[in-house]
Amino acid sequence: MTRLDRRALFASGAAAALLAATGLSAQAGPRTGGALRIAVPRDGDALGVIARRAVFETLTEVGPDGALRAELATTWESDAEARIWTFDLKPGVWFHDGAPLRVTDVIAALAHLPHLATAQPVTETRLQLEMTQAVPDLPLILAGDSYLIAPEGHSDPSLAGAIGTGCYRVTSAREDRHFRATRVAGHHRQGHAGWADAVEIIVIPDPAVRAEALCDGFVGITVLPRADAIRARGDYRCHPSVDDMQIAFTPQITAPATISPSATLGDLRIAERWWLAQS
Repeated sequence: MTRLDRRALFASGAAAALLAATGLSAQAGPRTGGALRIAVPRDGDALGVIARRAVFETLTEVGPDGALRAELATTWESDAEARIWTFDLKPGVWFHDGAPLRVTDVIAALAHLPHLATAQPVTETRLQLEMTQAVPDLPLILAGDSYLIAPEGHSDPSLAGAIGTGCYRVTSAREDRHFRATRVAGHHRQGHAGWADAVEIIVIPDPAVRAEALCDGFVGITVLPRADAIRARGDYRCHPSVDDMQIAFTPQITAPATISPSATLGDLRIAERWWLAQS
């Protein structure tokens, strides 16, 4: 993270490096509460990407540091040829409509997986995937947006009726306009993700207007703002750098201390991973 403090950052590269290494993200742990309000462009479906990752989960995930880790799965293993894979599911996971997560839901969500020969339950919390060829990076593949888990594998493309197992439950959604969701109480990832009480995503097509919305306090985070408009107004933070500003946010918002440089726009899992530093 880089802080847009003209008194320090533009004075020397060393100051910028120091702030990036010891900024608020690295000093303070996540806090719960408040609402994240995010302005996004219409192009690229940023609203849909952020919203789906708030509502749905996958078997595995790529953390903000770029490391692969478990999400709905707890463990996985393969045979020596990386052709037969076994995944164990986290117990006690529920969809937002109150239905329990079942192995059959996962199998249905993976029906379109390339090179999949068979998928079958082994126990109530274990499934086995047999591939037609070796797929050594299968756990990484299953972290992608194409393999979001929904009841019986069916997700509502409109988002308004979307039901997942994610940290946030949809309260309202309008295609290409607006999305709002509230945190699920007692979620299975509580204490590890989903810090804000509510997440609101607003589509603002004009990058100058997105920058203005941030500067005027209408939103706390903006994606792809007009950078010069941000630089000229106060003290803001940005990702990944001042010169390559993909995301800008207020000092009251905190992002993970490490975001992999290979993650486009921080992988847009803002809703579950970012938090308010001040209530």
